[in-house]
Amino acid sequence: MIRVISRSSVRPLLRPLALAAFAALALGGCQTIDTYFPTLRTYGVYMLDINQGNYLSQDMVDKLKVGQTKAQVRQQLGTPLVVSVFRDNRWDYVYEFTRQGVVREHRTFTVYFVDDKLARWEGDEMPISIAELNKSAAAITAGEGAWSDPRSWWEQFLDIFKTK
Repeated sequence: MIRVISRSSVRPLLRPLALAAFAALALGGCQTIDTYFPTLRTYGVYMLDINQGNYLSQDMVDKLKVGQTKAQVRQQLGTPLVVSVFRDNRWDYVYEFTRQGVVREHRTFTVYFVDDKLARWEGDEMPISIAELNKSAAAITAGEGAWSDPRSWWEQFLDIFKTK
């Protein structure tokens, strides 16, 4: 026996199916919208930029030498953020920068001691020295850096679509 499906029996099924498909499509982009556009919860609320931990630069790390005492390392890098009671031969320096509630930068640096002498160190790549950072900021402010592009914003926008 062949059963014939009429249009009237299919129509009630299409509406919930179409609504479910639309909802899935609309909600699938929520993460992208929240990432690129501000949400209503950020309007009117000022969130501080937060620097937490030990800011270490490459010139500070370059001054470390194997065999330095804990006092010398503390003088060079500052007081470590994490010193474990159970592992007193390891110091952890952690730095985190948060802007508008979003972590922009996170670095860790660990120093190891043997017999209260510096044995080795490891960690993330450190930024250039503060003096070099200030020089590059001054160059940009003075118009010698990336801000000195004489082209208009429209020409810079069109450069995106040019093939190389």
